[in-house]
Amino acid sequence: MYFPQFLVGMLATSAVAAVWAYFDTGSIGKGVIWGVIAAVLLQAGYFALVFRLVYGRRDTEQEAEETIPDAAKQPLGSNGKLAS
Repeated sequence: MYFPQFLVGMLATSAVAAVWAYFDTGSIGKGVIWGVIAAVLLQAGYFALVFRLVYGRRDTEQEAEETIPDAAKQPLGSNGKLAS
C-alpha cells in the first residue's frame, strides 16, 4: 500500500466525516471530533494491515522452510547420490 495515497484518502474520508457530523449536529466541535475519530480508526486499520502483512509473511517463510526438504538431511544411495 502506497502511504501518500493512503494519507490523501484518509484526510478526504476524515473531512467527509467531519462535514457530515457538522451538518447532522450543527456543531463545529462535534464535526472536528468525528473527523479525528475517523482518522484514528483509519490509521489503526492501516497499522493492523501492515502488521499482518509483515508478520504474516514471516509465518509463510517458516512454513515454506518446513515443507521444503533439506538436501543435506536426505539419505544417500549406494552410488553416493541422493536417493530418489
